[in-house]
Amino acid sequence: MAKFIFRRILWMILVLFLVSVITFGMMHAVPGGPFSREKPLPAATVALLNAKYHLDEPLFVQYLYYVGDIVVPRITLERTPPSQSENYLIDIDLPDIFGEEAHFKWVNFGPTYTSRSRTVNDIFRENLPNSVQLGIAALCVSLAIGMPLGVFTALKRNTRWDYAGMSVAIIGVSVPVIISAPLMQYLFGVQWKILPVTGWGTPAHVILPAFALGFVNSALIARLTRASLLQVLNEDFIRTARAKGLAERRVISLHALKNSLIPVVTILGPLAAALLTGTFVVETVFSVPGMGRYFITSIRARDYPVIMGTVLLYAAVLIIANLVVDLIYAWIDPRIRYD
Repeated sequence: MAKFIFRRILWMILVLFLVSVITFGMMHAVPGGPFSREKPLPAATVALLNAKYHLDEPLFVQYLYYVGDIVVPRITLERTPPSQSENYLIDIDLPDIFGEEAHFKWVNFGPTYTSRSRTVNDIFRENLPNSVQLGIAALCVSLAIGMPLGVFTALKRNTRWDYAGMSVAIIGVSVPVIISAPLMQYLFGVQWKILPVTGWGTPAHVILPAFALGFVNSALIARLTRASLLQVLNEDFIRTARAKGLAERRVISLHALKNSLIPVVTILGPLAAALLTGTFVVETVFSVPGMGRYFITSIRARDYPVIMGTVLLYAAVLIIANLVVDLIYAWIDPRIRYD
């Protein structure tokens, strides 16, 4: 297992490198630049800004500057004043043998071109926790609704309960969140005045956006759980377990359900990555200060560091989520071995 994890980490480094190269090239291939305005800035001002952020250098030199700030760690022996160019995501005090002000610094995603007082790391520190909280809540809603509904409809196959449950699932898959989210706001916030319509900071603010995100994904999980469980229920080992006289509850919970989870776990990897890193529509509708809206805004503004940082963050979370999924495979199915 250790060798498998080590190999996956090496692959993760390679994938992140390729993602960074492709994203960096595509950003600079798009016409325009971060300082393009409807009312053009003076040429001298644009030249100074390009020189400040190394945008007047050849493309591969700009890439080396950017990757170097992220990959290469630094050890400082004296306190440095905070600045956009020296804002590191990891900043650890070193033992006194290195000096009283010694720090280990690593991962600097650089400044944001649209703000003089904030860096990409500042955006991550302030907004990423909100997206993670919303994503975890939405994932819990998806699992809490989707898996029981899928199991129930599979056990009630071709009955009215099955048709009713799958009808709800089809509605959940068919209705986009851009419609269901305002509808929830109108019903629960405006008409019934049960929950706040917008805002963030209290548990009550999490409920509506979490259900708006979670219900759509719960429908997908329910349909996948039902289809996988129905397939497993027709296997020979299920008939053998029933022939031995095992209670139906034990047959379903210990034998059928566990063996039907692999397709569900597979979809949970990319689903969790998407939810944890922010969803633009829900964060915009409910005014959640998360990562989604910054990503879309950075694309319009050609804010290269924010675009690169967000893409690399999403890619890293997606790779780690898929690694966790592969490890869960071995726990679900003892026949799967990675050594």
